[in-house]
Amino acid sequence: MSRLSRAVNVSLRSVPCSLKESTLAPPRTPASIRQSSAQAQQTESNTDDDARFAAHLNSVFPSLHFPPQLAKRILTHSSHKAAVHGHNGRLGFVGRRVLESYYLLLVHEVSQGHGRDYELLASRALNTYLLGEHVAPLWSLGRVLRWVPTIPQETLKIAQQQTPVTELDDTLRSNPGIVRSVGLYKVMGEAVQAVMGGVYHQFGGSVAHRFFHTRILPHILLPGNTSGVPEEFHVRALSICGSMGGKNGPLMLRLSPHNMTETPKFAEMKPMRRVAAVGR
Repeated sequence: MSRLSRAVNVSLRSVPCSLKESTLAPPRTPASIRQSSAQAQQTESNTDDDARFAAHLNSVFPSLHFPPQLAKRILTHSSHKAAVHGHNGRLGFVGRRVLESYYLLLVHEVSQGHGRDYELLASRALNTYLLGEHVAPLWSLGRVLRWVPTIPQETLKIAQQQTPVTELDDTLRSNPGIVRSVGLYKVMGEAVQAVMGGVYHQFGGSVAHRFFHTRILPHILLPGNTSGVPEEFHVRALSICGSMGGKNGPLMLRLSPHNMTETPKFAEMKPMRRVAAVGR
């Protein structure tokens, strides 16, 4: 055995075999135990919050089942402190595009090719203030949406003292003078867009199409009002809603075993005869 090997063996024998109180496994102090238990409690609390958000959306739309993480993202506005872990901005972006697409398809169908200002019609019927005022309350989004008002807390405290309610959205609604200054309708309208984006992302275009025509469009018709969908489109909008089962119609269509096993039939396409070039 060489001199180097003997030196290595001696150094290894001098090292204790136990990992107790070593740098690899330091002893757990009461502080570290409390910290780990606090982290476990925080994880459990986060799980409960996720379930709370999903339970709300699933109760409003019983035929759909929202995953907890998706529901929490839908119901978290970028103004909330928890937005660093994810908020509804991207889903709202998708939802706006989906809403505009389905609405403009309806406008184009009824207009029959006549020139219309599509951008004006979309902004008139699908702006966040209108969605937040006429659609969001039907889904009780104000009771679960996480957001922070842009007005001083003193104003909210005074409003809550004047009105014996506990919910923030109820407090704001009972004081119309501060509703628009606080941005309530805008925030709730963005939440409606996020719900639309979440439905499209999770359940696909077919469900999102039915969702738009049964859960959103009937509530923004607003007869006799200058905002909302123009009255010339109301008949067709109500007709589509009725064909889909009404305002509470099913969103998920269940295929019967016969339809699931049936092979779709396609129209037979005959090959086209090649046309000889002129002059040959």
